[in-house]
Amino acid sequence: MILLASAQSYRGSAFQAAAKKLGIEIVLGEDIPVPMQQKSRAALALDYRDIPRSTKTIETYAKDHPIQAILGLDDSGTLLAASASATLGLSHNDPAAARATRDKFIMRQCFAEHQVPSPHFALYSFSQDILKLAESISYPCVVKPTSLSGSRGVIRANNAAEFILAVKRLKEILLHERCEEFMVEDYIPGVEVAVEGLLDNGRLHILAIFDKPDPLEGPFFEETIYVTPSRLPDATLEQVTAASELAAASLGLVNGPMHAELRCNPQGAWLLEIAGRSIGGLCGQTLRFETEATLEELILRQAFGMDLSGAERKSGADGVMMIPIPEAGLLKEVRGLEKARQVALIDEITITAPLNYPLVPLPEGNSYLGFIFATGNTPQEVESALREAHACLHFEIMPELPVL
Repeated sequence: MILLASAQSYRGSAFQAAAKKLGIEIVLGEDIPVPMQQKSRAALALDYRDIPRSTKTIETYAKDHPIQAILGLDDSGTLLAASASATLGLSHNDPAAARATRDKFIMRQCFAEHQVPSPHFALYSFSQDILKLAESISYPCVVKPTSLSGSRGVIRANNAAEFILAVKRLKEILLHERCEEFMVEDYIPGVEVAVEGLLDNGRLHILAIFDKPDPLEGPFFEETIYVTPSRLPDATLEQVTAASELAAASLGLVNGPMHAELRCNPQGAWLLEIAGRSIGGLCGQTLRFETEATLEELILRQAFGMDLSGAERKSGADGVMMIPIPEAGLLKEVRGLEKARQVALIDEITITAPLNYPLVPLPEGNSYLGFIFATGNTPQEVESALREAHACLHFEIMPELPVL
């Protein structure tokens, strides 16, 4: 099996451990720019941005190394995985579906065409008269890039002045992305949930629905706590499931992992985004199944046509907190770890940001300080444990000195 993941991905080791347990041989298709590939020692060096060239490289590699599956672990690799799988005749989502999950404008167009409940949207160019545009926008709105992930570049604006500042800020963020367009969509109030599932020939098998108990009202949308099972009413969860399945179908996603983000309010469940991959970061560790399998094992089992019986989440509650970055600067010290680890129900605390590492908060950044995991009997006590452990942690961050 070929695994595709960016250098920033947290997921590689978990999938490699799952593959070892299942007896699956893994080859990492490493994302390396073409000019650097000749000096690389990677078994399979690829450039994820050059889909035709990298697809051909995988096709050549497969002639001597029979490949049974290709999996993109994060957004960066899903399009290449779909393209190469199609070329090799492997089980896959259509490359057009993978492209729709990477381009928010195409995604919104698919949602609108298939009547998936989602925000009203429009596409604009940075070359337009932003002052005039600000006068025609309905507020509150959300300014966002057509690409990027992890809420990077997503900014709420409540009036024309905030809109102008948001567009200027987004333009700076996209300076090196070769992107001249951005989206504006209606702000949808309500509580936010995340859906984790597996698609099998278009049928959605729900693995978990996570509550996000912190209010995500802007101006930026940094995710923090995920807790499952959801505490929303059954009728609302049925709306969430139906909307997620409709959204996947609208894009053409039919097989493999799926992760969706939705807002719920009295008008129903509204799709924000959907991805043809599993949950990001280390958050997959929150999911425990009856067979003692991990989320990564279930994904690999499905990719290889193995038995998926017992893929039901264990009873009880699980949660994770993605530790937010409070300010920009260099991480110098983390205090209170031992005290935080002693909080009841806390399973593990992993600090992923190394010392002297430059921290960049949202909307420019796309990472976290680390992850806190908890397990308990109810979602309420798991959420409380995560908040208590986080309160024990203190991060010393030194402002970076400007380069003279």
